[in-house]
Amino acid sequence: MRPVLLSVLVPLYNEESLVRESLNRVLRARLPQGVSREIIVVDDASTDESAAAVDQLVGEHPGCIQLFRHSKNQGKGAALRTALEHASGDLCIFQDADLEYDPNDYTAMLQPLLDEEADAVFGSRFATSGKRRVLYFWHAVGNHALTTLCNMAADLNLTDMETCYKAVRTSLLKSIPLRSNRFGIEPELTIKLAQRHARVYEVPIRYNGRTYDEGKKIGLKDAFQAAAVIVATWLQDDIYTDPGAKILGRLGNTDRFNRWMASVVRPYLHGRTVEIGAGLGNLCAHLSRRIPDYVATDIEPEHLNFLRTRFSSAPNVSVGYCDLSNPSFFEQNSGQFESLVCLNVVEHVDDDMRSLKHIRTALKDGGRAVILVPEGPGVYGTLDEVLGHFRRYTEAELRSKLEASGFVVERMLKFNRVTRPGWWFNGRLLKRRTFGRFQLAVFDRMVWLWRRMDRVLPWGPVSLIAVARRGPETG
Repeated sequence: MRPVLLSVLVPLYNEESLVRESLNRVLRARLPQGVSREIIVVDDASTDESAAAVDQLVGEHPGCIQLFRHSKNQGKGAALRTALEHASGDLCIFQDADLEYDPNDYTAMLQPLLDEEADAVFGSRFATSGKRRVLYFWHAVGNHALTTLCNMAADLNLTDMETCYKAVRTSLLKSIPLRSNRFGIEPELTIKLAQRHARVYEVPIRYNGRTYDEGKKIGLKDAFQAAAVIVATWLQDDIYTDPGAKILGRLGNTDRFNRWMASVVRPYLHGRTVEIGAGLGNLCAHLSRRIPDYVATDIEPEHLNFLRTRFSSAPNVSVGYCDLSNPSFFEQNSGQFESLVCLNVVEHVDDDMRSLKHIRTALKDGGRAVILVPEGPGVYGTLDEVLGHFRRYTEAELRSKLEASGFVVERMLKFNRVTRPGWWFNGRLLKRRTFGRFQLAVFDRMVWLWRRMDRVLPWGPVSLIAVARRGPETG
């Protein structure tokens, strides 16, 4: 197993009597083989000597513990966000600075992540098979109520949403915008993980809860704030830090439109097929159904993890890394595919001619490529910028570049005239940088009508679909 770095994120506020022992327990905790740790502590403007206690440990364990300070108190969520900014590990786990949780549970929590079965693991205090200190009844009632409300919003069946112990893949965690400053960070993260279709597991943990006299900080006010966060997060669509990914995520919800696009592309695919830039698998889900050997590739690690999860029960679909601008994948798979599909990818590459030659390399002699690109340089706008488009094509330009790359163009299809006015209106006139959820929902509901109208509309399309065969080698 390759080496794995665990980032332990520790929000700290007024725990001078406990934080040293808490961090020492983190340092002593056994980890799975091959896993090392870094500890990132964020002092949230403590009014006692908590930061000084950590500073002393930093000197005793150089390179292992980092300490960052807030100039004013902002809350647990804000402290965790600051810690996450400095995390360099493959995995992250949340750790309170008191002694309620036992770091010896790290191994059980990390194993589903190391086995690549989970994207996030929650440590449940209520599913525990070990010891648990018996404390406040009404506090437990409130916890169960918040967990139930959160489960309803997230469509999960967790037993303990409010647990401190949450372990998450770092790349996934950093790709999710977290807004809550206080204890609302717990339900916010839970719901957003569910909205991102993350694989969430629970494992039982030990819990040595403390009383309010002993320093417990969460109270009734925090419970009401958490409930408000649950409702707000459920109503919002705020699950990507990257604006381009946000657009792609919203487009992924237009299933009728994706079925329409797949129905246009599918007749030209046969035999062993590779999809370049499969993204979240929205087209792959439709295209792979009748193809016995379908390879879905992407360049983004989060997309690859999502694809592996989404198609884990599809034996005909395999997932792999591919960078269209890099020859490595194509040279390794030279002449291996009868069909190749590349939808909305070529425009993201600076040197598109080189990329088209890579595509040709992967095809068998006479193999077919189906390539969809955005049409119309005149409608290039802010939406293209957010999505990372270098260009929009004319039919003549695309045909010329394909032929120069060794392809014989069989067909050039004009797809989706319907949304061209909307693309121009949003991206050129209003200079918007995303699509509204309501706008997309209405559009998707009406796809049955758009499909019938599309061929007769008098203006150009949003996309061009080139169907081209690998031509013979030339001197």
